[in-house]
Amino acid sequence: MYLNIFAEGSEPLDMTGTDEFRSLLSSAADLGIPHDPSVPYRSCNIVLRRQRFHFLEWGAPDAPAIVLLHGGHQSAHSWDLVSLHLARKYRVLALDQRGHGDSEWSRDVSYSNHEMSLDAEAFIAAMRLHKPLLMGHSMGGRNAMLMTKRDPSKLRALVLVDIGPELSGRGREVIAGFVVANEEFDNLEHFVANVRKYDPYRSREHIERTVKYNMLERADGKYVSKCDSNPRRLGIVRGQGPLENIALADAGAFDLPVLVVRGENSNILTADAAERFRDALAMGTLVTVPNCGHNVHGQNTKGFIAAVEGFLAANA
Repeated sequence: MYLNIFAEGSEPLDMTGTDEFRSLLSSAADLGIPHDPSVPYRSCNIVLRRQRFHFLEWGAPDAPAIVLLHGGHQSAHSWDLVSLHLARKYRVLALDQRGHGDSEWSRDVSYSNHEMSLDAEAFIAAMRLHKPLLMGHSMGGRNAMLMTKRDPSKLRALVLVDIGPELSGRGREVIAGFVVANEEFDNLEHFVANVRKYDPYRSREHIERTVKYNMLERADGKYVSKCDSNPRRLGIVRGQGPLENIALADAGAFDLPVLVVRGENSNILTADAAERFRDALAMGTLVTVPNCGHNVHGQNTKGFIAAVEGFLAANA
């Protein structure tokens, strides 16, 4: 059983009358995030590459478009506070990537970054977006980089959140350990407690508000991850070879403005690696957001918004 509300068919679902939206407005008010409570906000489904994808659409349809790609074992809802704020000026499209959130699980268990980058490219084409700005966090940022590597001319600008060609192996091990240890629970309180230990930057109230987007209730009453992450399937999630690889040398061919946003206490993207990435980019800028780790936009949303707003205004 799903714990959150989303469109069940091809017709978009207006989310502005739901308790979920009212809860989001309360979180935004508590955090002092500027927003418009009357902003258009819809849950939608689309078929791409013979698979159903769910996405969230915010803002006016004729506003400049920004496409958001979430990190691994997260969902489009990880951007909710950012989307709510940005929707005052932009059309924001947050995609649930395959096997995540409320999108369909891949029937052939194809979860390589290459396949996900092709999904993002197909989504932009299907929505008839002309050179949108693409923003990706972690896994989503890697998918965005692969898409840019193939053809940067399809994008107006790129925002990469705590991701780059060079990543900390130790940081990846910490994230993988958290994921494996948080697949199944007898109650949601156990999961909330684990998240609080893993993520000391977010309040208990915010974690409780968002837990519904990460878990579902199985027929036996246990709560399990919504992400298609069965340990027996994890071994073939990541592809290998040139289609999956991003190197510093590739960054020089990113012929578009790129903003790299790093969390000050990130255990994934070190300060040195972020600087090397910026220097390799043809039009690169690096901003470090204080008081947060890897999940920059969720752990310090106001700091993240301050870091990206000028770049968005100049390039959207």
